[in-house]
Amino acid sequence: MKKIVSLFFALSLFAGNFSASAQRADYDVIPLPKEVKEDSTQVFTLRQGMGVAYDAANPEVYRNVQFLCQWVEEMTGITLKLTPDDKKAAIRVGLDYPVKKGEVETELTEQEQEAYIINVDKKGLTIRARKPVGLFRAAQTIRKALPVKKSEMVEFPFVEIKDQPRFEYRGVLLDCGRHFFTVEFIKQFIDVMALHGSNQFHWHLTEDQGWRFEVKAYPSLAPVGSVRTETQVGTINAGIFDGIPYGGYYTQDDCREVVRYAAERYINVVPEIDLPGHTQSVLHVFPHLGCTGKQMPVRTYWGVSREILCGGNPETLTFLKTVLDELCQVFPSKYIHIGGDEVPKDRWNKCAKCQAKIKELGIKGEPGHKFHAEHQLQSYINKEVEEFLAERGRSIIGWDEILEGGLSGNSIIMSWRGVKGGIAAARQGHRVIMSPNVYSYIDHPQLKDYYRQPRTTDSYVVSASKIHSFEPLIPDSLTQEQQRLILGPQVNLWTEHVKYPDHAFYQLLPRLGATSEVQWCQPEQKDFESFKKRLPQLQKIYDILGVVYCRQVE
Repeated sequence: MKKIVSLFFALSLFAGNFSASAQRADYDVIPLPKEVKEDSTQVFTLRQGMGVAYDAANPEVYRNVQFLCQWVEEMTGITLKLTPDDKKAAIRVGLDYPVKKGEVETELTEQEQEAYIINVDKKGLTIRARKPVGLFRAAQTIRKALPVKKSEMVEFPFVEIKDQPRFEYRGVLLDCGRHFFTVEFIKQFIDVMALHGSNQFHWHLTEDQGWRFEVKAYPSLAPVGSVRTETQVGTINAGIFDGIPYGGYYTQDDCREVVRYAAERYINVVPEIDLPGHTQSVLHVFPHLGCTGKQMPVRTYWGVSREILCGGNPETLTFLKTVLDELCQVFPSKYIHIGGDEVPKDRWNKCAKCQAKIKELGIKGEPGHKFHAEHQLQSYINKEVEEFLAERGRSIIGWDEILEGGLSGNSIIMSWRGVKGGIAAARQGHRVIMSPNVYSYIDHPQLKDYYRQPRTTDSYVVSASKIHSFEPLIPDSLTQEQQRLILGPQVNLWTEHVKYPDHAFYQLLPRLGATSEVQWCQPEQKDFESFKKRLPQLQKIYDILGVVYCRQVE
């Protein structure tokens, strides 16, 4: 009897958390799919060792099937087998999305290319998509629908899910200029983005506080320009510094590895080289590119530096074009972000070279408009950069300040000072990415009880409910034609006060979940109370991934 009891105990330990009873999939995921028709009275039961059939000749399809199998095992403990036999498979994956009569594949929008259909019936699960990216999105939906419990079987209610994102551009910014984050962390960051259906990783690589991108033509730029002597801590006006040197930069091989990893998860990497402001780190290495010619330290405190690249020095454009040429060799993105924000013009106003350039260009300031001529000088630089990048098949993105002084119609405006810049840009015929600080700056606190949170930017609360309520198209201010110029929304994680990965994820989550419904769902689908009820399932996946998140939602 003792032996029987001991054996039973051993088998129980071996079984671990596995459940003999079937667990049930739940399609109330974040973000909500566009269309879900569920028959909860009938189920298909997925069991250990069942097969997955797919097009073995397509390496992208194979990779996405591998992701799906990995996530099923990770969530439930069920191991699936790959098989070429369609008839015996429990899951069938293919690029056979039904198309309308006369529909031309090449004319599909980017959102349509991400479309997918999931069918569950008595035969099993069928996943269909137009393109491999759609299969990846479908696999993520199944992943989020799975129970987070080891089980011998999972019941899938019969369902038809039809889905595609609302916006083609669904961005997330990570500021690595103020604080440097490792490649391994960035990969994890990208994984979390992919879980939420985001598709643009905006990588902020340069700042007054550090230059993080290796430029082979200027071998000292990153090693020297990435290091500051110390870092400001506490509030911006406290004047407290830690006294510890800080630095770090990415080699071009590092960047290529991030690009490769992101591409496998259908995320484009948008690099940002901020110009002509936020460049004090450059003036530490190359002081002759500034208006004063004086060497500046890599900035140790936050805020806006008046030390910027000289707009009248011909070497400035040479430098910028050299940097951007190497950037294009590393990053295949069709978008290159050039910053352009927070550029104080007082140095240019007093600089002989800048004033000579303004005269040469025939720029005349408008009466009563301070620095108007200098704004046009910045536009001259922007247009030179834009033409240079256009020759390489790239479009520029810039913060909404680049509207000041005029732009060509090919520029994309990222509106951060509210939505007014985006509205003005769309009315002028520019494409727009909506990223207003009051809805999109997740360096700000997410809870009203500010003092019980990690250090953040000392300002207004940007809660999950605030983000979730945002409507990027501004229907009362833009015509339908102008609304079509809105590419999509983006959230931004600035890192003045965010130094460590755990803090970064805390600021990101679950606000990225709220963002995903703005980026993916139709307005009539959004309901914050519903979002809160669906969130615990997503948080279970956060736990599996081992990332820190804010457990309270407001």
